[in-house]
Amino acid sequence: MKTGLTKRQKTTCIFFDEASKTVEIQTHNTDLKKRLTRYAAEHPDLCRQTDDDEQGGLTFEIDRKRFAVRLTAPYSDERRHAASELAKKNGLKGRV
Repeated sequence: MKTGLTKRQKTTCIFFDEASKTVEIQTHNTDLKKRLTRYAAEHPDLCRQTDDDEQGGLTFEIDRKRFAVRLTAPYSDERRHAASELAKKNGLKGRV
C-alpha cells in the first residue's frame, strides 16, 4: 500500500501504564498488523482493532496479560557455526 509516508514515519508505538489492563499498539508494520488482525479474529475477547488511520496504520487494544516483550541474547560464534552447519546438512538456504 502506497501511503506517502516515509519509512521513518511508519512507526510502531506501544502504550500502557501500570494501572491499565490493556495495551494499545499502533503500527504500520505489515507483519505485525497481520499477526494482530489474525489474533483479534481468533480471540475477540482478548484483542480488538480500534482504529485504522487510512494511511496504512492500524491500532489494536490487547489484554495486558497476553502481551510480552522478549529480548534474546546474540548467538555466540560457536552457536552460529553449529546452526549454519545444521542448516547446510538439512538443505536450508540463507543466513542462520
